[in-house]
Amino acid sequence: MGLPVVAIVGRPNVGKSSLLNCLVGRRIAIVDPTAGVTRDRVSAPLAVGEGYVELVDTGGMGIADSGPVGDQVQQQIDYALASAAVILFVVDAREGLTGLDSAAARRLRKQDKPVVLAANKVDHESLAMQIGEFEALGFGGALAVSAKHARGTRDLLDAVAAALGPALAEAPRPTAVMKLAVVGKRNTGKSTFINTLAGEPRVIVSQTPGTTRDSIDVTIELDGRSFVLIDTAGVRKRKSLSGDIEFYSLHRALRSMRRADVVALTIYASVKLSQVDKDLAGQIAAQFKPVVLVVNKWDLARDRADAADYAEYLAKVFPELSYAPISLTSATEGLNVRQTIAFAEELFRQSRTRVPTPRLNQVIKEIVALRGPSHKAGTKPPRILYASQVAVAPPTIVCFVNDVRSFDAGYQRFLVNQLRQRLPTAEVPIRLLFRHRGSKPRGRPRPRSR
Repeated sequence: MGLPVVAIVGRPNVGKSSLLNCLVGRRIAIVDPTAGVTRDRVSAPLAVGEGYVELVDTGGMGIADSGPVGDQVQQQIDYALASAAVILFVVDAREGLTGLDSAAARRLRKQDKPVVLAANKVDHESLAMQIGEFEALGFGGALAVSAKHARGTRDLLDAVAAALGPALAEAPRPTAVMKLAVVGKRNTGKSTFINTLAGEPRVIVSQTPGTTRDSIDVTIELDGRSFVLIDTAGVRKRKSLSGDIEFYSLHRALRSMRRADVVALTIYASVKLSQVDKDLAGQIAAQFKPVVLVVNKWDLARDRADAADYAEYLAKVFPELSYAPISLTSATEGLNVRQTIAFAEELFRQSRTRVPTPRLNQVIKEIVALRGPSHKAGTKPPRILYASQVAVAPPTIVCFVNDVRSFDAGYQRFLVNQLRQRLPTAEVPIRLLFRHRGSKPRGRPRPRSR
């Protein structure tokens, strides 16, 4: 049983996204005065009373998007309304009752579902006296709220809890699951990939670059296992960003990578890898994120490219991700889409593996016997005294040595590669740290990655 859905709806620019961010206590949806910024369903779990709900933000009702995806925006609103247990209807207290509010109300009355009416932007007490006119919408008196100042939210959540009734008490508490961020350049098929897994048009798909603006969390259940897919805006060069919306979209995409457990870096099979692809690979490596290289639209390239040759090509372009598994997919055909999830789950498991200290030190001993660090003139013979794994996700190993200066970057790379081959962490990054152990510390601790 999933969480009951509370859908936030209303005409454009009434503060729906601001209200979602206010209620969940963090910035999830992009907020901008431009009408039509929100296109997809943006959702987040929210504690209400003694239970939890899935709070869903939607696009503006009544005005088509300025681009070619307006119909799909309205379809996303329809999906949200169809799945909602309670509808949170938001109006603008400063602008008062409008024709678009009345049109939205007529649409909501056809749903035959509980509706909680909220008059947003009551930033001053004087405005609270002017919201009586919204009773004409047919949903009773409006609750005065201010997303900007977090006013009236307690009364609003109490009203939502009352509308849900027993359904709220029966809702399960959200559990921690794998979060997989799907990132890449524009038009690499990220949203299609997610919709294929979801089995429904959960996010808008269009040939128009830049269709996805926000980072969308989509909870999926496959074979009894739940996980969260994070759809992100297509990344482009910073100098090519156009306006605040694209700027915030980029930063949401990068933040989604940071909060993800595993990253799926999507690549368009028929297009030569660009500097944007390389920059994304570099950021993933710098954050020590497990990653699946998802070569999408392989159906358009497999007649011209050999899988082994393409894997070799990726290794040359992304040397910092040479350990990452590759999934040749076609999201439109469903080719290897589930295999990608299987790869991600395996990486999730590897990144949380903890190696016992005796086993780790035995492996270190074997590696040093194979090849020890160079002994520089004027320094003590280098020794790794012992090692210990201090963290997971990523696996983090501290080597205590007699002189950190003897363990240069080349030897650190060799050591990391050997550890990856000998430990059950073959396809995930390893963070390696060096600490001096002795009477007189020499040099600074050296971190090493991958």
